[in-house]
Amino acid sequence: MNPELIRGLLYIVASIFFIFGLKMLSSQATARRGNLVSAVGMLIAVVTTVTAMEDIRWFWVVFGVGLGCVVGVLAARLVKMTAMPEMVGLFNGFGGLASLLVGWSEYHGKWAASGTLSLFTTIAIFLTVLIGAVTFSGSMVAYGKLSTLITGRPVLYKRQNLVNAFVLGALAGLGVLFCVQKLDQLSSAGHALVYVELIAIIVLALILGVLSTIPIGGADMPVVICLLNSYSGLAACAAGFVIGNNVLIVSGSLVGASGIILTRIMCKAMNRSLANVLFSGFGSATSAKAGGYQGQANPIAASDAYLILEAARNVVFVPGYGMAAAQAQHAVRELGELLRSNGAEVRYCIHPVAGRMPGHMNVLLAEANVPYEMLVEPQDINPTMEMVDVAIVIGANDVVNPAAKEDQASPLWGMPIIEVDRARTCIVLKRSLNPGFAGVDNPLFFKPNTRMLFGDAKASVAALVSEFKQ
Repeated sequence: MNPELIRGLLYIVASIFFIFGLKMLSSQATARRGNLVSAVGMLIAVVTTVTAMEDIRWFWVVFGVGLGCVVGVLAARLVKMTAMPEMVGLFNGFGGLASLLVGWSEYHGKWAASGTLSLFTTIAIFLTVLIGAVTFSGSMVAYGKLSTLITGRPVLYKRQNLVNAFVLGALAGLGVLFCVQKLDQLSSAGHALVYVELIAIIVLALILGVLSTIPIGGADMPVVICLLNSYSGLAACAAGFVIGNNVLIVSGSLVGASGIILTRIMCKAMNRSLANVLFSGFGSATSAKAGGYQGQANPIAASDAYLILEAARNVVFVPGYGMAAAQAQHAVRELGELLRSNGAEVRYCIHPVAGRMPGHMNVLLAEANVPYEMLVEPQDINPTMEMVDVAIVIGANDVVNPAAKEDQASPLWGMPIIEVDRARTCIVLKRSLNPGFAGVDNPLFFKPNTRMLFGDAKASVAALVSEFKQ
């Protein structure tokens, strides 16, 4: 059988694996299996591509595969669940960097082999290095914000959008010059100039990635992670056109499209447009109320909180980044089981933008073996919130902030929230009254039906578990 035909069929098989794996990732019950299916598809694609190469340098192939396996295993084993958003940001960045290097190397390789490049190929190379560079530098900034290596607040300066527009215009102009020149008709000096143009495109794209990410506040990082993930897919898709690899085009398109769809879902969950997320500098200003929200918080001890929970028949957990930071998900699951054995109906309400990346809370609760059917979304719980005896907020802040519906001057105004302030009793587990990642004060802490259980979330939940067991 024709080797080209066999490779084409294997690429189709790999693409089918990608599509089914992506579909399975949309459900918590099948996500792990979908990840495995996608990994098998990638293995088929890589082996097919490597065996199709001429003059294979097996040492470098084996070395690269081995190094990648070691890095992957170490990342899976050693990186804590709290650091998953940062790791996703790094993966997005390295994906963009890989595409950038492919485009850069193919410019040298194809020019050296043919002495010229078609307009289609040069456009594909330009898009590959442009999107790859923006993805890499933008992801590194996102990583810095998520890991607190740099400030999570928006970095703003005068005429910022004008500077970004100037950089983008310069990139467009250089891109046109790079793509339209006929390389086979240029002198040595002309080729050197084209190479300088390529380097300038890469440098400006790296700068654009930084400039377009630093104005985005930490509270918007879930949206940024989705968008950068989409960028990495588009860069891979463009790289597929550069090297003529169909499976790379398919996989890059899938990642790009799914990232854009998830970005849209995140924006809808915050009732904001993508432009507002990217250019508003959200979090740079607090509520217009002078001195923040005033009131008397009502602290509660674990022993008293136990008495409230022991009598409750309808309990809703609302997890946030505080649960992730304290690694409290296993204790939360144990408390939930004790409440259920006590006759209470227990549910876990997860806001789409809770945590530092999409699905952050879902991953943590899945790790703790919380049943999937107990997870609900805000629109499922809000209509009956008055019937909830106790809402337990574990480290969440912005997604339960009633200022989103009460204070038009608040940056959160209009954002759909989990309306725990309407529950009969709301117990908030936090270390202090400080605002959340968005830097917005929360009037929930001063509501008459709110009780503040101060301290580390894991220790607080463990104290409640101990009270039940005693």
